[in-house]
Amino acid sequence: MLHHSLTEDGQTVSWQAIRRWHMGEYPDSPYRYSPMRDIGYHFGVELVDKTYEVFAGRPLDMPGGHCKAANPFAIGVCLIGNFDLSPPPEPLFSKAVGYVRGLISALDIPVRNVIGHCDLDRKSCPGKHFDIDRFRKQLQGV
Repeated sequence: MLHHSLTEDGQTVSWQAIRRWHMGEYPDSPYRYSPMRDIGYHFGVELVDKTYEVFAGRPLDMPGGHCKAANPFAIGVCLIGNFDLSPPPEPLFSKAVGYVRGLISALDIPVRNVIGHCDLDRKSCPGKHFDIDRFRKQLQGV
């Protein structure tokens, strides 16, 4: 399941800030009174300096904390950025395609099962300007 962080990617590692937010370490975190044990996503992709990198989140054997309807069975992948405002940068999109392609190959997941948070919840996630159909086509090498 694809997500976006709804935050600007500032070319520094914000993955740990998201982890701390999910674990309730900030005074205004909605998780402050019922914090998660770890970041809600299994993986994240963000720009660090001038390169997009993939970061590990929860272990794959731990249910997600990214979408109530899908947490028991979905792998959560968060792309850092706000794709309600503009499309994801092409290098980010390509990095995510490559990584998710490896996941679906290794775990025998059908491409049709790659979905956005918006497919199961009243969210725009992974963003109004994120082309999930194009993402799936690229996963197939089309």
